[in-house]
Amino acid sequence: MEIKGGIVVVTGGGSGIGKALCERFSQEGAALVAVADLNKEAAQAVADSIGGVAFGVDVRDESQIKTMVDALVEQYGRIDLFCSNAGIIAGDGPQWWATSATNATWQAMWEIHVMSHIYAARACLPHMIERGQGYFVNTASAAGLLSQIGDAAYSTTKHAAVGFAESLAITHGDDGIKVSVLCPQAVDTPMIQAVENGGVAGVDGVATPEHVAGCVVDAVREERFLILPHPQVEQYRVAKTANYDRWIGGMRKLRRAYPKPEL
Repeated sequence: MEIKGGIVVVTGGGSGIGKALCERFSQEGAALVAVADLNKEAAQAVADSIGGVAFGVDVRDESQIKTMVDALVEQYGRIDLFCSNAGIIAGDGPQWWATSATNATWQAMWEIHVMSHIYAARACLPHMIERGQGYFVNTASAAGLLSQIGDAAYSTTKHAAVGFAESLAITHGDDGIKVSVLCPQAVDTPMIQAVENGGVAGVDGVATPEHVAGCVVDAVREERFLILPHPQVEQYRVAKTANYDRWIGGMRKLRRAYPKPEL
């Protein structure tokens, strides 16, 4: 798919990867970039800078996503590419156990990292299937293919995000729907800037949001499912599937190298 001339939506578009995606899509000649963010002012600032439109959207609320999609389809006739990108990070909490994050944290992760992708697809699929074309880019994480040490809720929900992207691609490929899933390691965004060198996720370096956006554009152009801005992730993924026990042992070793943070 070529971005030029397309109607594009990016959630979490007010900062970080989302902002870089909006800017790059505009540079690629998108006819319209709709910038959606919980922070409406941030979304508006990005939209103003690229000549797009802004929406204040809480992606945990299906009705807000549907209202935005319906408004865009009514005005512009279609959505060509929906980038479901919003995300959060929290950590395992004071005990640093796999179970120690609060129920509220687990619920927020589930709603933002999984249900928001479902809500976006549910809102967009009817008109995309009717047209016989459409594209979803769902932001997950390398944690969705591997794991994130020190954040079980993040890892678990990112695995679910990858699983839903697979289901979306399998179920609707014959309807003309294309799907990519974005799985970076550490990226220089507000989400990780409080952690020195990106923490354990930064073991292979911290990518710029602009680099990630470029990887997304390339993958969409090639209609490639898996987007890996850090190419080492593919090696780790292969090693994981080749010998799960050995991989888990290696991850335990890595966890020992990054001891419980001082809170």
